[in-house]
Amino acid sequence: MYEETTIAAIATPLGEGGIGIVRISGRDAEKIASRIFHRSGKAPEQLQSHRLYHGKIHAPQTGRTIDEVLLTVMRRPQSYTGEDVVEIHCHGGAFLTRQILELVFAEGARQAEPGEFTKRAFLNGRMDLAQAEGVLDLIRARTEKSATLALSQTGGALSQRVGEIREALLDILVHVEAAIDFPEEEIDFLPRRDLIARIESLRSTIDTISDTYDWGRLFREGARVTLCGRPNVGKSSLLNALVGEDRAIVTPIPGTTRDVIEETINLDGLPVVLGDTAGLRETDNPIESMGIDFTRRHLEKSDAVIVVLDGSEPLTQDDVILLRSVRHKKFLVAINKNDLPQVSSAECVMVNGCAKKIRLSARTGESISALKEELRDLLIEREVEAPAVITNLRHRGALRRSSEALVRSATALHEKHAPEFVAIDLNEAREALEEITGVIQSDDILERIFSDFCIGK
Repeated sequence: MYEETTIAAIATPLGEGGIGIVRISGRDAEKIASRIFHRSGKAPEQLQSHRLYHGKIHAPQTGRTIDEVLLTVMRRPQSYTGEDVVEIHCHGGAFLTRQILELVFAEGARQAEPGEFTKRAFLNGRMDLAQAEGVLDLIRARTEKSATLALSQTGGALSQRVGEIREALLDILVHVEAAIDFPEEEIDFLPRRDLIARIESLRSTIDTISDTYDWGRLFREGARVTLCGRPNVGKSSLLNALVGEDRAIVTPIPGTTRDVIEETINLDGLPVVLGDTAGLRETDNPIESMGIDFTRRHLEKSDAVIVVLDGSEPLTQDDVILLRSVRHKKFLVAINKNDLPQVSSAECVMVNGCAKKIRLSARTGESISALKEELRDLLIEREVEAPAVITNLRHRGALRRSSEALVRSATALHEKHAPEFVAIDLNEAREALEEITGVIQSDDILERIFSDFCIGK
């Protein structure tokens, strides 16, 4: 499994704070803690599990007091990692927590690798692989909705559904394997029509879950939305209005924005990264040209685009070219400067009749809330109703491989191939499902997953 060393790390973010936590996990966790922790007003004795004890941390070599702390012991298997765990709750601050951690290292622990506490929890059976990945999503959640999805995964919602599909698949395999083992029996072990129907039902369920990835990814990673338009239509003002504070420089001078300015907003649980870009126009200025090229590259990577037009001016050729260039993307048309006398912008309907148009004023805040609502609807399109929602590309890849193997197995049954060939495809489908929860594990996959964690988790 893994080298049974005792590991330690700071489990709270670096910097100043009210509390800092040094976490120790492994068979020598209590022994190491006992050498540096002196309990207040009590003779040395074994501490009870899952209780907080007040005391002081002393340097064994000098006897010098380092800090006044609270310490808790959580004995195996009722701990996060499934091993003996000790946590030292000291005063927050990079210097103090590092000092205590160095004492722990001096007594025999080693520095934990990124995600090693959670990795040990997985290896010790405290959680499966999908649940472990949910822990990382929970740490990185930026909205209530993304936290809810992550919490559902850590609670085993995806694992339970995958497990149910796997059990149903094993039941089908029993029939196929029986046909292989008892080819001369008169009993019909392989009712092909029934098995095909059951396989198709499983494949449909797998595809339904797999198809939630794009929706779930938006809540996990956030959607990227680019504000684009020709110079001085009010892109930077609109960014400031959407964010609710001045984040982009606004001037009447065309071409002020040269680089992409990004800010994150929360659209009713959906994290959205807004990008204010350089104005798109023909220019001889080499620096502005570089900004425009960067804008075009940024547009292609966006999940959606807000095309900003100036409602106080007639539609220009640059506007028309831009509208036509984003037809392959999800986009909204924001007709800005509604606080000024308006010139008809109905022409943009002729360019892109399907585009949703919103007249607004970035300066006064008129219709900004309506724009946010329309943008959220555009991005997520619909609320997903599925047995489970996936947010991880690895999970989607495994589900797709399982679905493809089920298609091959159904085809083999329909064409009356030998049961041995059907079994090969069904086992491939089963193994792909097992990769999600870690029943089948690869050291390379584990290393890649847990390396994304922070040290201390």
